[in-house]
Amino acid sequence: MISLILSLVVLLVGYAVYSRVTEKVFSPDDRATPAIAINDGVDCVPMKPWRAFLIQLLNIAGTGPIFGALMGACFGPVVFLWIVFGSILGGAVHDYMSGMISSRHGGASIAELSGVYLGTAAKWVMRIFSVILLILCGTVFVTSPAALISQLLHQLSPESGSFFLSGTFWIVVILIYYVLATLLPIDKLIGKLYPIFGVILIVMALGVLGGTIFGGYTIPEITQGGNHPEGLPVWPFMFVTVACGAISGFHATQSPMIAKCITSERQGRKIFYGAMITESVIALIWAAAGVAFYGGADLLNEALSSAGPSSVVLEISRTMLKSIGGVLAVIGVVVCPITSGDTAFRSARLILAEITHLEQKKIRNRLIITLPLLAVGALLTQLDFNVLWRYFSWSNQTLAMISLWVATAYLLKNGKKQSMSLLTALPATFMSAVSMTYILMAGEGFGLSSAIAYPAGAAFAAILFAVYIVAVAKKRK
Repeated sequence: MISLILSLVVLLVGYAVYSRVTEKVFSPDDRATPAIAINDGVDCVPMKPWRAFLIQLLNIAGTGPIFGALMGACFGPVVFLWIVFGSILGGAVHDYMSGMISSRHGGASIAELSGVYLGTAAKWVMRIFSVILLILCGTVFVTSPAALISQLLHQLSPESGSFFLSGTFWIVVILIYYVLATLLPIDKLIGKLYPIFGVILIVMALGVLGGTIFGGYTIPEITQGGNHPEGLPVWPFMFVTVACGAISGFHATQSPMIAKCITSERQGRKIFYGAMITESVIALIWAAAGVAFYGGADLLNEALSSAGPSSVVLEISRTMLKSIGGVLAVIGVVVCPITSGDTAFRSARLILAEITHLEQKKIRNRLIITLPLLAVGALLTQLDFNVLWRYFSWSNQTLAMISLWVATAYLLKNGKKQSMSLLTALPATFMSAVSMTYILMAGEGFGLSSAIAYPAGAAFAAILFAVYIVAVAKKRK
């Protein structure tokens, strides 16, 4: 219990202190944001700060800080440290910089920003990488809620063999919704629904926190240690498993969307940095609830393996929060992934629009990009969900690595002092080691031993940091 309370306190103090450090390094001013300067009525639309915050939270969160945190809790209470310090020093800085740099470039995507600060080759790599990641993300968040809706309906009507209860039917329904969410102006559908679901996500987490604390459950302390039941090493697997609660490259594709809607650069700290810290609070609560509810990492891992994360969330919520918990859980594990999937496809549309130079104010141009995009997503729903998720997880953290290097290049070029670029260069180096080590060790990667992967990952990160040091030295001349 002490570890959980201290972790929550550190997150809040981290927001109060380190968010201001990050803001000072970036130096927001009174220049016109895309919502004011462009205001096309479709993507660049002024929003009130509270609404932009809740939309940003739901864009970046979905069920990521729930499912990822539960799977991360299988590594033991050490996951608390990654959620807390990964978010304060890495994830929240990553999200803030992604959003604010985008705002200064007319709401440009992370792919376009890569081209501006890392060169043309990096731009095309990131264009391809970002679109693939977003399509994978959108597809993952089609299949998982569709399967759960089908499962819940079959529980209510076990004798029925209706097509309307099948996962295929609900995949079609969700894809139709995605067409609307991708096409319509951001304030028409997303702007109205997301704040409601964002509040539900927060209320659900606070309810689970109360149920964990006052329900007589034992929350393990960090000092107790622990290992993953399947023998997976903490480095680098935990750092990829828990992405949305600590640092996630997917956020770099979402922050530019809200960067088009803020009306002042000075709102960025509360919206971008604040949303990430809020997501981390949610992840911390679910990580603690998972190991406490099942009585340890071994039993939690067993439940996740046998029933799946959606069923685990439903069981915890229904037990701790009774009937209202069941309602909130269904909304959480069905609606929240859908609200990440639709903005994933919307972000992919915007990136493809940048590539093709198709102006997006006309609905015809939006259709030209949206329909083929969702058709690819529909085809990918036929692939194995677990395979999709594994590749999504690695590509997600690799994108975070690249986004942090983009932010570092921006600070080197525009910062008041070159040393301030360490704010992003240090987490970028760390994530470089994580990403390279994981793909070398993982079964879906090269499957190499730790004796090879560990030094290779460290060497890769060291080389990139050395390149950074050389760039700093050149700037000082």
